[in-house]
Amino acid sequence: MPISESDILLDVRALESGYGKIGVLHGVSLQIRAGEMVSLLGPNGAGKTTLLRAISGLLPWSGGDIVFGGRSLKGAGPRETARAGLVHVIEGHRVFTQQTVFDNLLLACYDLPRRERDSRIEEALSYFPEIADKRKNLGGSLSGGQQQMLVVAQGLVRRPRLLMLDEPSAGLAPVLVDRVLAVAGELRRTGTAVLLVEQLVEKALEGSDRVYALAGGRVVLESEAGSPDLPRQIEQAYFGHVVG
Repeated sequence: MPISESDILLDVRALESGYGKIGVLHGVSLQIRAGEMVSLLGPNGAGKTTLLRAISGLLPWSGGDIVFGGRSLKGAGPRETARAGLVHVIEGHRVFTQQTVFDNLLLACYDLPRRERDSRIEEALSYFPEIADKRKNLGGSLSGGQQQMLVVAQGLVRRPRLLMLDEPSAGLAPVLVDRVLAVAGELRRTGTAVLLVEQLVEKALEGSDRVYALAGGRVVLESEAGSPDLPRQIEQAYFGHVVG
């Protein structure tokens, strides 16, 4: 389904990026509406993490453009993108183990007005009762799953317009994967857009509106998540065949 110009929150246009002289992304384009969950799939090395790093300002780009909320992000770093409402939860990110849960969240909103910080923290913790009761505990005392919840909560204190989650299920038990993805679904219903990079394809698609697949740094699939032919298309995309 075509996306009207007024609905677009994130518009990635023919993006070229990589590491030094090594090109990874080759003309990648994708769009996300406000309040939409989009899954970004692809085999290892396809460029998924590179794309998220380029969008959030962690990685420079050599061609194309990224427009967020109607404004180009060219030249913007992670601080500027976060302030604009684009939050990136990085794969494998670790919490500050010698700081309490509350202080970990306080660090994530250090630049906000003091009167807002407590309310933002309580709002983020409301999504994760499992760690809300542990706010005075050290981050290092949490289980791996609870630490992942804390990492996501650090993103939520920013009240993002778009939350990008890179492999949130990595190293988690299935029940905790469901918990984190359920929160992503709740955010979507409150109007926050979500871009989800996930290897667990079936779980990723359960709450998604649309899906893109990358292979070799190029978009090889764009589809509605409910398309009945989607499993076959994804299989073809993973094996490097461009799907029309």
